Amino acid sequence: MEPIIELSDIKKEYKIGTEEIHALNGVSLNIYQNEYVALMGPSGSGKSTLMNMLGCLDSPTSGEYILNKLAVAKMSDNELAEVRNKQIGFVFQTFNLLPRSTTLENVMLPLVYAGIEKSKREEMATNVLKQVGLENRMLHKPNELSGGQRQRVAIARALVNNPAIILADEPTGNLDSKTSIEIMGLLEDIHKNGNTIILVTHEEDIAMHAHRIVRLKDGKIESDNANTTITTFKSRMENYHS
Repeated sequence: MEPIIELSDIKKEYKIGTEEIHALNGVSLNIYQNEYVALMGPSGSGKSTLMNMLGCLDSPTSGEYILNKLAVAKMSDNELAEVRNKQIGFVFQTFNLLPRSTTLENVMLPLVYAGIEKSKREEMATNVLKQVGLENRMLHKPNELSGGQRQRVAIARALVNNPAIILADEPTGNLDSKTSIEIMGLLEDIHKNGNTIILVTHEEDIAMHAHRIVRLKDGKIESDNANTTITTFKSRMENYHS
């Protein structure tokens, strides 16, 4: 099986005054279709920089990044924007929804950028909102939704283009315990449907939902192991009610 993501000796350096910061220092990583991977690490570990790199939000100083057979490391900003829209679905801690737009309009946004006609956009967005259980909230605006519902809208928006990977950055960071469990259960279902998920988190209990855990330290991969004690939605709900 060929990897969907191939990182080879990725380095990212910043200059702050006269000081040179090595945010990533030779990261090599393969991720395969339908994997569920958690990226973990303390502040300053390079976790956020790696997330930006994987999401084509930034380019490496050196090294090679192949995403779904596309060499993206040396692409221009415009080329990267096109790759992001077609290949990557983002789920952020802060939801990043347009406050004056309805649930349906927020979910359709990536399809607008993709140039898909309106009737098809509405059909695709409606289908994915049904998948996340929000078919009765399509005309509501973000301020009319709970935190959990807003995150479901963000997940629907991430799914609508059928991207190669779902990149979830601290997806439960602004949610209470019960809602966090529900959102992780939804991601579990999405993974079972065949999607590749990369979960960025500093919370051990959230990382335990992933099937593989990659830990970073000082810009390098410290460990990369299969998770032998996977946490499921069912087990967390049982613990929550006990």
